[in-house]
Amino acid sequence: MSALEVNIESFDKLVLEESFKRLVVLDISAEWCGPCNILEPIITSVALEFNETEFLLTKIEAEDENMKIAGRYSVRGFPTVIAFINGEEVDRFHSVKTSDFVRDFIDTNLGKMT
Repeated sequence: MSALEVNIESFDKLVLEESFKRLVVLDISAEWCGPCNILEPIITSVALEFNETEFLLTKIEAEDENMKIAGRYSVRGFPTVIAFINGEEVDRFHSVKTSDFVRDFIDTNLGKMT
């Protein structure tokens, strides 16, 4: 599973509305961000271990109009990864993490689905 690219126009539909059906994890990053470039293959690799009917990985580049999404969620640095369930943020982490951390993050948040 590769990350589904979203932008400010598609965010509500592809992240918030979709999170009523399954866990949606949003990776907010920037092309110029070194830690973002390290985290992306880690989170993408871990995402392959999960069932796409239960979990969706999305990504937004924090540039131009998309910065409004980062502002809406008070993102203070990149990368920031936010989990959404039922249209609401339920968890987040910042910076580069290990594959074990990312796996636990997804597992924990899948457990919050009702």
